[in-house]
Amino acid sequence: MEHGPSCCAAPRAVHQPPLAVQESPTTVFALYSARHEEVPVPGGEFLMGDAFGEGYASDGETPVHPVRVDGFRIDATQVTTTQFASFVDTTDYRTEAEVYGTSAVFHLLVKARQADVLGRAVGAPWWLNVKGADWAHPAGPSSSWTDVPDHPVVHVSWNDAQAYCAWAGRRLPTEAEWEYAARGGLAGKRYAWGDDLTPGGEHRCNIWQGTFPTHNTQDDGFLGTAPVKAFAPNRYGLYEVAGNVWEWCNDWFQLKYYRNAPRDNPMGPTIGAGRVMRGGSYLCHESYCNRYRVAARTSNTPESSSGNCGFRTAALTT
Repeated sequence: MEHGPSCCAAPRAVHQPPLAVQESPTTVFALYSARHEEVPVPGGEFLMGDAFGEGYASDGETPVHPVRVDGFRIDATQVTTTQFASFVDTTDYRTEAEVYGTSAVFHLLVKARQADVLGRAVGAPWWLNVKGADWAHPAGPSSSWTDVPDHPVVHVSWNDAQAYCAWAGRRLPTEAEWEYAARGGLAGKRYAWGDDLTPGGEHRCNIWQGTFPTHNTQDDGFLGTAPVKAFAPNRYGLYEVAGNVWEWCNDWFQLKYYRNAPRDNPMGPTIGAGRVMRGGSYLCHESYCNRYRVAARTSNTPESSSGNCGFRTAALTT
């Protein structure tokens, strides 16, 4: 049975219009941008898309097509809660989850009063709509980001990620840049490290083990998010490009975009209903959502947020 994005990505939200980030001095841009641990990615050509026929038809992972990207720099890790807290402290920015008042939390992770649990998502009952869940309270109002300072920030919408990038003097990677960097120079492989999920019995990513959505054996050590750098990096030095949290890309999502995508530095469609998300999350499992494959893609509306979606940034210029 094929499952759509709601299985491992949160339900779509209907939020307020995008929020404007306050201007920050140039010195803040320079100082904060320096705190991003970057890795250089050399320019080159690769085959983009699913070469194994394992993707979902609704995700548009085919046809496999040649793409060339210029060299660029990208974060070694997903943006952490500590990094995002610096942004909020400097700008007084309020995320869309905060403005809207609720966000989606996986049912086994909720830390909130029963009165704060407002309901379950239709078709994905493991997602609870929790009042007071946001980046600073990732499991609900009885939790705090200070308990997970080195974990990726979650409950950030695409619009929130863009606001952060504007403040930090950075940008979201394009989808082509993301896949190229995540492959780490490995051609035609299923995962960022090769074709075997657990080579030699070693867990290489934070995904679901056990019976979804009721029992996670936590063989990889984690029920929810893992700290950044919990698993070995790929050959380019990027950590957690599979599992942990979904990562927003800059592109609009269109199902058939790959059929006629430009060969050189594709920027994605000019319009779409949602923005591309890459990498999968701690909720992905081979039985229903094997989107931790390096070619896997999905999307969500730019105002949506959840407890399993974050982002990493790229440099504005090469």
